Amino acid sequence: GWCPLSPAGTQSTQLLVEPPWTPAVLWDRVTLTCQGSGTAGATIWYKDGQRWWLGGHEKFTVTEGGTYTCERPGTGLSPPVNILNDWLVLQVPARALLDGDTVTLRCRS
Repeated sequence: GWCPLSPAGTQSTQLLVEPPWTPAVLWDRVTLTCQGSGTAGATIWYKDGQRWWLGGHEKFTVTEGGTYTCERPGTGLSPPVNILNDWLVLQVPARALLDGDTVTLRCRS
């Protein structure tokens, strides 16, 4: 399933990551989806703080490491998602965690 990297608000733009693990790593073939109200075709993407991809698509597969955000009319800028290009990572589920939750960690290389 899709998981936001921060809790979803009713009137906010969210950047969803699949597979739903954090940190996300480039070799996982990460797909980012921008969710918010308004027209999907009006999505603006940013990579490392710079306006990056002007295609307007709401979903794409990442091919470069970096920090991504998206913007949708009416709901603004999403929280950032950092895509690493590291060879060894310790991952946790990309969802809100509460005190006392049982968490599965993944050490991957």
